[in-house]
Amino acid sequence: MAPSASEAASKAAAVVAGTSSSAKDFKKESTIARVLGAGSAGIAELAVFHPVDTTAKRLMSNQGKITSASQLNAVVFKEHAHASIPNRFLSLFPGLGYAAAYKVLQRVYKYGGQPFVRDYLAQHHGGSFDRTFGKGNGKAIMHATAGSLIGIGEIVILPLDVLKIKRQTNPEAFRGRGLFKIIKDEGLGLYRGWGWTAARNAPGSFALFGGSAVAKEYFYKLSDYNAATWTQNFVASIAGASASLIVSAPLDVIKTRIQNRNFEEKGSGFKIVSNMARKEGFSSFFKGLTPKLLMTGPKLVFSFWLAQTLIPAFNKVL
Repeated sequence: MAPSASEAASKAAAVVAGTSSSAKDFKKESTIARVLGAGSAGIAELAVFHPVDTTAKRLMSNQGKITSASQLNAVVFKEHAHASIPNRFLSLFPGLGYAAAYKVLQRVYKYGGQPFVRDYLAQHHGGSFDRTFGKGNGKAIMHATAGSLIGIGEIVILPLDVLKIKRQTNPEAFRGRGLFKIIKDEGLGLYRGWGWTAARNAPGSFALFGGSAVAKEYFYKLSDYNAATWTQNFVASIAGASASLIVSAPLDVIKTRIQNRNFEEKGSGFKIVSNMARKEGFSSFFKGLTPKLLMTGPKLVFSFWLAQTLIPAFNKVL
């Protein structure tokens, strides 16, 4: 027999009441543990998922409709569409040097940096989160807020992301120029799209860290998130990564299109939004979402899961 609405409400209230984890309580890991754990996650992610990332970026950058397998092949593999299978696979590794630098720095900054912001919020504002949202809720929202703040600051390493995306989707933009020549020529132009990047990262990182915290808080009822097992961290990472990708999808498409243009091509993000809405329809803002959930989603789950597990593990050893 299905429970009545009042019984369901009572059970939900009991679950919330049973979570007494305070935002003021936190377990501080060492800086070395945070750097090693996050860096290891970034390196492992790069080794496994760089080809997947290239595929997703090329699909997001494609402005037409894909109606056949041969067209899909041309979009994904570009000039190597008719090459041998090994050469086609290797063509999915452009910009690996930029990708390595960006991915490792990004993961160290994001996964290793969020705990520092979380510690600050817990120490100085933990009581406010508890009073405003209640215990349990307050702690989860504090983790999400720390993630959002660190996500906005990620624009500092934006130039490496720009170069990585251009190498993946528009290699003609380099025209034989080396890294230092591009930096000299383009200067602050490498920060093109920083506003859209920050706008994407704020809700995306909020959902990533918040979704994970909610799973640990309410599904596993953990007062110490560092005590999560490998399996618990894996499930929490799925919750956070899925929420993050869905929330940030439209802004991610806009950001990618801004960054993959030729260096000399100008035009605001709002012009891109207007053209997409007029020529490609509303669904264009979610281009690449399915492959991102199926392919990039596991990449984010994988790295986030490793970071959440390895940081406490390294902290115990060091």
